[in-house]
Amino acid sequence: MLREVTATRYVEPLHSGGSVPGVVEADDLGTYVVKFTGSAQGRKALVAEVVVGELARALGLRFPELVLVNFDPELAAHEPHQEVRDLLNASPGVNLGMDFLPGARDFTPEAAKGFAVDPLEAGRIVWLDALTANVDRTVHSSNLMIWPTSGTVPPRLWLIDHGAALVFHHRWDTSEPAKAYDFRHHALGQYAPDVRAADARLAPLVTRELLRTVLARVPDAWLAEEPDFAGPEQVRAAYVDYLAARVAASAAWLPTDFPGRAELAAEEARRAARTQAGRPDWLKRVPDLHGKPAAEQDWSVHLE
Repeated sequence: MLREVTATRYVEPLHSGGSVPGVVEADDLGTYVVKFTGSAQGRKALVAEVVVGELARALGLRFPELVLVNFDPELAAHEPHQEVRDLLNASPGVNLGMDFLPGARDFTPEAAKGFAVDPLEAGRIVWLDALTANVDRTVHSSNLMIWPTSGTVPPRLWLIDHGAALVFHHRWDTSEPAKAYDFRHHALGQYAPDVRAADARLAPLVTRELLRTVLARVPDAWLAEEPDFAGPEQVRAAYVDYLAARVAASAAWLPTDFPGRAELAAEEARRAARTQAGRPDWLKRVPDLHGKPAAEQDWSVHLE
């Protein structure tokens, strides 16, 4: 099982994520980003966090330690936002915490300038995402952090946020282990990820024994809501069977076709043009903030 701690102080919510995780301090003197069982994403998102995160670490990728956090909603009685209070009040007991990386910054095109991405490491991250059907590590939302950002230790890529992975566990009866997903717009696709080398190195490591070890770290309560299975152990076995079959079928889903920077820029320009063309005249004067960060917008053309 994962290590257990008890929350001693609720610091603040993080509104940047759809699940509204919160920063808490715990009785081991650690600080954690906690995802709560009462979030709209449900407990399957927490299962995905544990499975993918623990697989990442077992395969030598950088991922913060996960812990089970015993949480008393009374710790957050001072929280001013009713929506956040409702979430916390619905999440007493065991929740999932990820070690907080102080000072870490998001891996964005701006932050990545001057940051060297190793094609071998990029390939291993893409391979893990393809194995676990993690469709939420894109050029628009990388779910990667650069850390540390100061001191003598060089900055490295850290993986976070895998709640959207394991899409197959939402439809067990129609899932195909050999299914390919569109990873052309993966956050690391433009860094020449060596996915074939990653497949050769990592596939033999993802054994049924490793998968059973990883699934054993998921609390029974988070697996108990599967209506088509006779208890948590049968659910764990289904995850092991599916992922083992997917590893064996890697030749069918291995992503190898990634657009370069120029192609990505051209696609983004076409998307922005389509968006702009579909706007009414009055809205065409409003900046398209989805095209690039607000700091990079040419606001002068909208303020004439």
